[in-house]
Amino acid sequence: MPDRGNEGVAGPTARLFGDIPDRRGPNRLLPSTPMDVRLRDRLALAMALVAVAAGMSAFLFARDTGVRLEVEGDGLVVDEVAVRSPADVNGVRPGMVVVEVDGTALYRFPEPVYRDVNRSDPGSGEAWVEQQFTGWIPAGPTRLEYGAEHLQTLADQPLEYLVAADPADLVLSRGEEGWQTTTIILGTYDLEVASLVFFVGIVLFAGGAWLLLSGRAGPNLRELALPLATATAAPFLLWPLGALWYPLASALHGLALPLAMVPLAAALVDRIEEPADRRLIVYLTAGVGVLAAVAAVTIATTDTEQSPTSWVWWAIVGFIPLFPGLVAAGPINANRLRGDASSSGRLLQSTEFAVAGFVPMLALASPGNGPWFVPLSLWLIAMGVAGRFTIRPLARLATRAQLQRDLVVAATEAERARVAADIHDDALQELTLLVRRLDAAGDAEGAALARTVSDRLRAICGDLRLPILDDLGVGPALDWLVLRIERLAGGEVRLERNDPSRPPADVELAFFRVAQEALSNAVKHGRAPIVVRYQSSESGVSLSVDDSGPGIAPDAGAAVDGSGHFGLLNMQQRAEQIGAILDIRRWPGGGTHVALEWRPR
Repeated sequence: MPDRGNEGVAGPTARLFGDIPDRRGPNRLLPSTPMDVRLRDRLALAMALVAVAAGMSAFLFARDTGVRLEVEGDGLVVDEVAVRSPADVNGVRPGMVVVEVDGTALYRFPEPVYRDVNRSDPGSGEAWVEQQFTGWIPAGPTRLEYGAEHLQTLADQPLEYLVAADPADLVLSRGEEGWQTTTIILGTYDLEVASLVFFVGIVLFAGGAWLLLSGRAGPNLRELALPLATATAAPFLLWPLGALWYPLASALHGLALPLAMVPLAAALVDRIEEPADRRLIVYLTAGVGVLAAVAAVTIATTDTEQSPTSWVWWAIVGFIPLFPGLVAAGPINANRLRGDASSSGRLLQSTEFAVAGFVPMLALASPGNGPWFVPLSLWLIAMGVAGRFTIRPLARLATRAQLQRDLVVAATEAERARVAADIHDDALQELTLLVRRLDAAGDAEGAALARTVSDRLRAICGDLRLPILDDLGVGPALDWLVLRIERLAGGEVRLERNDPSRPPADVELAFFRVAQEALSNAVKHGRAPIVVRYQSSESGVSLSVDDSGPGIAPDAGAAVDGSGHFGLLNMQQRAEQIGAILDIRRWPGGGTHVALEWRPR
């Protein structure tokens, strides 16, 4: 075999022709295995349950304002104030005297007293009554008398409204300037708003998972159902926790949100074609996740809720699934989209991956923007309109193209079976009778020629419809095919197979036909030795055919539909029919590499 460098990677269904940089064989991105999907779904479901539990736990601590009161003498004083609590932010300090708590006044403050003074205008004689300030009643702040038991009840109950003052301000007469107090509404945690946001998160998760799993949002998003639903609902489910003033609650909120994005990011990374791009995005996404975690801890310990750093943080978290989604969508080749129905399916797939990566960022921006959750609501409305007028027509076009490919393949197989039956039932029977008559007539030369023609017709019937494929599977059928091809190749044709299990019948048929076409091309255009490798297991099937010829031209597949490359088109249609990945490339040192890989969904 010629020396071969590193191998490249083809497109999502079939990318034809190009130099392969690697000798290790195809290193292709394959559809996720059932185990991968189940693992991601379990992780996404676990993160959703954690978000639900964390959001619900926030309601247990919603009324804690971080201030502690104690009874001192005949009144109440502030005993403790937690750092970053609503009381601390609004200037309440330990040792301040409580003037009013939750509607109960503990002090009576002086009220101004006025007397009426009659006034008149000497010129016009117009008279009026003017109020004149005469003093304060009482002269200074006066403590109201309450029993110790009532004061203790006030100290122990959850606080929502507090008026406090420094002790010195309650003994100094301020005259008309009044008395200096600190008034604070402590119940800043709005239970109604938090409950609404949490409920919306439940609806988003349940409704989103159902919509995606049902396939109504697009077939390409079905495997992303639980990860995407979790990433979209998590900002709403965790919002009640993040709205608490506790540094620990803020830190947990900031750490849980990036983790909720991980299953979706992992699912989108699996759909990136190029291994180099995939590795880069894994590193980049991991770095963004670490940055989000560090920023969350920083915000929890140093920032207030209104800090602009918070907006930077949710943008960082949103990039965790956004980067893989955009790269998985890939570039759009406008020239290939013109008149190409199959490209419409690829465009639809790219759009769905990009949307899946972008939705969580809008969800992150929505809970704090009023009751209508404007960013996400506008996006969902836009997606509904786009789905009605753009995505659905593209989906119908892609489905029609797939149906047409299936019909072409089915018609081809039906025609092969009909021709094979006609040859077997008519021509072969006639040749068998002719051989007998020639033998009986003593024409040995004619009988030998008739037998040769009969053997060739039986081989053609085998090519058209091979019984061994139906009875024993692809492995034994490839054994037969390699032995037959080796006689034509004029050199070594080697088969390496490992097939303890058999894939579905349609997959077996597609793999055999691709191998048949690839070996035929290798004999016509390449040189021996030719190596065929076939592996089949519960996790998937792979086939590769490598020859030692000059290699296929890099631009041979540029116009495969209209250039006469019907064998290549046939292989492409076979791969698309079963959802496999076809890779046809030229080795840098010469030789053609054909690879087909399939994984069950």
